[in-house]
Amino acid sequence: MPDSKKSRKKILVVDDSAVIRRYLISLFQKHGYSVDFAKNGREALQKLKQERFSLVTLDIEMPVLDGIETLRAIMEERPTRVLMISSYVKDNSDLTLEALKLGAIDYIPKPKSSLEIAKVSDEIIRKVETALNVLPRFLQNREIDFKSLDRTVEENIEMGFVLIGASTGGPRLIEQICKALPEGYPHSVCVVQHMPAEFTGNFARRLNALSSVEVVEASEGMALQRGRVIIAKGGKHLHFRKKLKQYVVTLKSNLQERYFVPSVDEMFFSAADVLPTAEILAIELTGIGDDGADGMVKLRNKGAYTIAESEKTAVVYGMPKEAALRGGADRVLDFGDIVKEILAYGKTG
Repeated sequence: MPDSKKSRKKILVVDDSAVIRRYLISLFQKHGYSVDFAKNGREALQKLKQERFSLVTLDIEMPVLDGIETLRAIMEERPTRVLMISSYVKDNSDLTLEALKLGAIDYIPKPKSSLEIAKVSDEIIRKVETALNVLPRFLQNREIDFKSLDRTVEENIEMGFVLIGASTGGPRLIEQICKALPEGYPHSVCVVQHMPAEFTGNFARRLNALSSVEVVEASEGMALQRGRVIIAKGGKHLHFRKKLKQYVVTLKSNLQERYFVPSVDEMFFSAADVLPTAEILAIELTGIGDDGADGMVKLRNKGAYTIAESEKTAVVYGMPKEAALRGGADRVLDFGDIVKEILAYGKTG
C-alpha cells in the first residue's frame, strides 16, 4: 500500500526521451510518489507555474529549452528541489558543476540500457529521498559577503593544515571557501568532496579560475604547500606521507571497500597518523551519512581543532550531525562562521 506521505509529494519528470520518462514515472510511482512529466524545459516551466511540485528531475540536453536554462528559470521564478538525471552529468562535468552552482541538489548519470536501469534504481530513490529532505531555503546559492571578512594575511606563521570534508550540497560551499581565501593564505588546504573521477579535475580547474589561491586536483607525491588547495581525486582516497622534511599526498585504492571514494574518513585517519595534529583544523560540512565522523573523533582526541557545520546551514544534516554526536567536534558553527574560522586560523593575537 503506498505511503500516504509519499503520495502527497509530487515529482515532475522532465526529459525528452519517452523511454526514460516511462522508466522514471514507473519507478517513482512504485515507491508511492505522485508523478507528472514534461517533454522539454518550456513545458516544465509552464507546469511549474500551474502547480507546485516537491521535486523536479531534469535532463540537461533537451530541445526547445535545455536543462541549464530551465534550471536557471526555475530558481529565479519558483525555487524547487531539482535532481539532475542526464547522460551529460558524466559526458560534460562542466555543465553538471554549473547546475550544482545554480541550485541543483544532486546529479545521477542517466541509464543507457535496461541493465543500467536496474543498477541505478536504488541510487535514484536514495537521492530523491535525500533531496526531498532539503529545506527550500537552501535551494538558492549562499554568497559570502566578502566585505564582512577579515582576509588580511600575517607573515611568519608556521604552515598548518586545513582539512575539509563534504558531500551533498558541498560544491557550492567549497567554491565559497576557495573564493574567500586571500592570496598568500599561510596554510595548506585539502578537500574531500564526494565526486566521481570524471568530475574532480574539472572541479579543481573551475575553482582555480575563480580563486586567488592555487586549486589543483590531487596527484601522487604532490606537496602540501601554503596557499594551495588540493581537491581529492575521484576514485582514489587522499592520504598523506612525510617525504624528507615535507608532507605530500599519496593516492590509495579502496581497500576498505568504503561506499564513498574518496572518503573523508580516509583523509582524516591518515592525517591523524601522519600530520602534526596540533596544527590541523578539520571541518565536516553538509552531506548524507556519516563519512568523516569517526575520523574527526580521532583527530580531536589527538589534539586537532575540529568544527562541524550546524543544522541551521547544512543542506543535508548528516555527516556534521554524526561528527558532533560522536564527540568529534570542538565547535558546531554556521557555514559563514566556519569561513571566518578558516581565515582566522593560525593568526596571532
